[in-house]
Amino acid sequence: MKKILVANRGEIALRVMRTARKMGISTVAVYSEADRHAPHVRFADEAVLLGPAPSSQSYLRGEKIIEAAKRLGVDGIHPGYGFLSENAGFARKVQEAGIAFIGPNPGSIEVMGSKLAAKEAAKKFNVPMVPGIEEAITDVNMAKEIGRRVGYPILIKASAGGGGKGMRIVEREEDTQEQMERAISEAVSAFGDGAVFIEKYVTGPRHVEVQVMADTHGNTVYLFERECSIQRRHQKVVEEAPSAILTPEMRKAMGEAAVRVAKSCDYVGAGTVEFLVDSARNFYFLEMNTRLQVEHPVTEMITGLDLVEWQIRVARGERLGFTQDDLQIHGHALELRVYAEDPLNNFLPSVGKLEKYRIPVGPGIRVDGGFEEGMDVPIYYDPMLAKLVVHGSSRAEAIQKMKEAIAAYEVEGVATTLPFGRFVLDHPAFVSADFDTHFVQHYYTPEKLVDSQKAGAEIAALLGLRLHLENRKKLVVPAR
Repeated sequence: MKKILVANRGEIALRVMRTARKMGISTVAVYSEADRHAPHVRFADEAVLLGPAPSSQSYLRGEKIIEAAKRLGVDGIHPGYGFLSENAGFARKVQEAGIAFIGPNPGSIEVMGSKLAAKEAAKKFNVPMVPGIEEAITDVNMAKEIGRRVGYPILIKASAGGGGKGMRIVEREEDTQEQMERAISEAVSAFGDGAVFIEKYVTGPRHVEVQVMADTHGNTVYLFERECSIQRRHQKVVEEAPSAILTPEMRKAMGEAAVRVAKSCDYVGAGTVEFLVDSARNFYFLEMNTRLQVEHPVTEMITGLDLVEWQIRVARGERLGFTQDDLQIHGHALELRVYAEDPLNNFLPSVGKLEKYRIPVGPGIRVDGGFEEGMDVPIYYDPMLAKLVVHGSSRAEAIQKMKEAIAAYEVEGVATTLPFGRFVLDHPAFVSADFDTHFVQHYYTPEKLVDSQKAGAEIAALLGLRLHLENRKKLVVPAR
């Protein structure tokens, strides 16, 4: 594999290209008109314009991407995450064009792309499931019957869904019809498929996912877990590895269950099996993401492995260079997604020009980004500026290092989630690891964020005054 096209943009495109360059592989970037001068375009050895800014006219144009790859003699296509990364049709066409798809086979993507098909596959391999129904429905009366059987609250979830779309929590039977209609409507709008399924709603849920890696020679391992429970609008904001609540026994059980899920669909490459963990520490299969996750750097930091490198190696037919027994957890890692969003205004996107943009540097600090000072944040794509990742010898050290990194991160021109990240790190629930996916609903308001910032400013002012007074005492007036 001598040349790879990265079918993505921004930070993930850059991240993949850096590993490819390290491996001596040349790279091809694709870009929209809005990204003409983006860092990933300049970094690549070659670049291809796909079309206008909207992703439907650029990054989602699979046929044009494949045509460019064939014209430029590309050996492999890496899809990153988002866009075409979990599109089985695209993966199949890449393979039919004689190009390696750096990801799982199309069949695995199809099975795990349907929540119901994924549950059916995993269930055959004795993976724990949340009580509920095994088929998609659109009938309200059937939904009520299921609710009575498994007990309220229940969760209505779009079969073809993701990202919180087509999802409704129902506390009482009399609310079922209204919430079902809303879920179906949203699912049709977002995915063109109104089928939903019903399951028991897990109270006090934590979102814990397990990274797996598999080769084409029958070897599958788990690379431990990531805690992803700090979310807003069902989207992760703060992630860490390992999870602070897992015992070694639970870690092994979840890891082995994740491997069984991967084997259930003949999985190849890097993938993530997501679980819900309830307040009694029971875990249940949620879904499998058949791609590289946004939060993969925290796994890299605690294992010392480059996941993109192993994606490429597996795609060119190599065996995994390690076994399960070789893998160990080293220290603790945290990731904050730095979004151009305003945490004081319901996390709405904040577009504009990056008048000032300086990232933190230092031992144990990693910033995967796709923006530079002076660039505009476009309205067409996900508003993530970068991923701020830190590693420490312990969770406490990692938290402290993340606080220092946030303080050193300078952004002017747009609002970001940096202040929210600091709010999370300072909160007793996070520090004690006693939180769930409802952290934002339970603890966060814009007013509390403002109060925490005021308190921080007051402490900084007092420290500054103290230092000034101490330094003044040391001043010696020179003799005339």
